[in-house]
Amino acid sequence: MKLYQYKKCSTCVKAKKFLEAKKIDFKEIDITMKPPMKKELKQMLSFYDGNIRKLFNTSGMVYRELNLKDKLPAMSEKEAIDLLSSNGKLVKRPFLLGDNFGRVGFKEDEWKERI
Repeated sequence: MKLYQYKKCSTCVKAKKFLEAKKIDFKEIDITMKPPMKKELKQMLSFYDGNIRKLFNTSGMVYRELNLKDKLPAMSEKEAIDLLSSNGKLVKRPFLLGDNFGRVGFKEDEWKERI
């Protein structure tokens, strides 16, 4: 599994501790230095029934600066994926991706169901 996270994000810290407590092997990746690839974003999108908004960090500063709340509804999926893959601060974190499983954000009950 890959865990895209940001070390200063308290939710990411909780997710990392959760995985470590469960003794789950994962590769830790700094989402701000290396955002998920387009292929990974498309895979995650499939776990959220194509709802691209779920992949965006809607409370982030970059999201607000780019006024994506108003622009996102008119964007194509390709445009949104291109944007997400170019700036990790736009991606909702933590971003956990396995072979047939993916989650963005950390809600312990949801993670317990799948892991």
